[in-house]
Amino acid sequence: MKNRTILHIDMDAFFASVEQQASPDLRGKPIAVTGAGSRAVVTTSSYEARALGVRTGMAVWEAKRCCPHLVLVTGNNRSYTRASREIMGMMQDYSPEVEVLSIDEAFMDVTRSLSIFGNAENIARQLKSRIRDGLGITCSVGIAHNKLLAKLASDMNKPDGLTIIAPPDVPAVMERLPIGALCGVGKKMQRHLNQMGIYTCGELGRCDEARLIRRFGAIGTHLKQMGLGRDDSPVIPCGEEGEVKSVSHSMTLERDIEAREDILRFLLQLSDMVGNRARRYRVAGKTIGLYVRYADFFTGIGKQTTLPGYVSLSDDIYRAVLPILDSIELQQPVRLLGVRLSNLKHQSEQLPLFEDERKRVAAARAVDDLNQRFGAMAVTFGTLVPVRGSGGSHVISPAWRPSGIRNVEVE
Repeated sequence: MKNRTILHIDMDAFFASVEQQASPDLRGKPIAVTGAGSRAVVTTSSYEARALGVRTGMAVWEAKRCCPHLVLVTGNNRSYTRASREIMGMMQDYSPEVEVLSIDEAFMDVTRSLSIFGNAENIARQLKSRIRDGLGITCSVGIAHNKLLAKLASDMNKPDGLTIIAPPDVPAVMERLPIGALCGVGKKMQRHLNQMGIYTCGELGRCDEARLIRRFGAIGTHLKQMGLGRDDSPVIPCGEEGEVKSVSHSMTLERDIEAREDILRFLLQLSDMVGNRARRYRVAGKTIGLYVRYADFFTGIGKQTTLPGYVSLSDDIYRAVLPILDSIELQQPVRLLGVRLSNLKHQSEQLPLFEDERKRVAAARAVDDLNQRFGAMAVTFGTLVPVRGSGGSHVISPAWRPSGIRNVEVE
């Protein structure tokens, strides 16, 4: 549809804002929300802390060096997901076309809602007011005729901003905007573009498309369009996304580990978490991946293997991970582990043909039912009991969604 009207809603310092609202003694103070455990990093900092140099991804010691009086708060994932679902529900009151990007941001296509609410600015102001009154936190909203520009606009006047980029204003906005501000242009891509003498979106938009294609392949055309502020991608509501291609879990460990026994225990836990989600949404996969990040947190290795058949049972996933681990010569102690199931297909309700396999599937379903009723890992492998609830730092994945297979259970 031409002449679309898109809103991008981006919560302001979401985790930190939720914590400050819940605890009045934290308001106005520099705080940093971290994962559980002594090795956790900053997941979000309040604007008071950001003004002193505290940034997402910093080690706690580094953040404390920037701000000695920084208040550390262990993240409460249940509070964040609860608030996020409430906010997404408010958005649905204005348009059914809501695309959730992550726990704290979403797009809304309000083109068909303008006749009801008057204009996009009215919708934005009403939504901002409802979030502030209902949850005590703020958001920034960008309004434009496509997703690319709406996302750029929401970041221009944070916090608590409302920015509109009208079509006639696009050339002036893009002219001096750094290319790093574009969603999808990471540090590596930015470095390559800088090597070509391209530093702003205006320069990217004027660059010869053939030159970009020679350097980047087919993506060169997309980069050219981004530099011009053009984006035809639709807002995709929840439930209408394409099929999920993988199920994965990763865990930052409270301490570096080297002993094989310790590594195996965490891999079993991750395999169980992946298997549980796969079974809940009735998918199975043929490709198993393992990711290991070392103690320096900057280097690591990822490998995968494809099995002859599809698996979803936790112990099958775990057994497939073991040969991958054995093929890796670990160079340093391990700080992060991840397990991934991909190459997916949807399973039928039919039980396996052979009795032994039927018993294994029935046992897995019974355990899943108990964990669904009483909480994650209420019933689990005996070897996981020593690490249950305290093995690693569980930070909400950027892939989290309020429903569906990406709705990862949080502690």
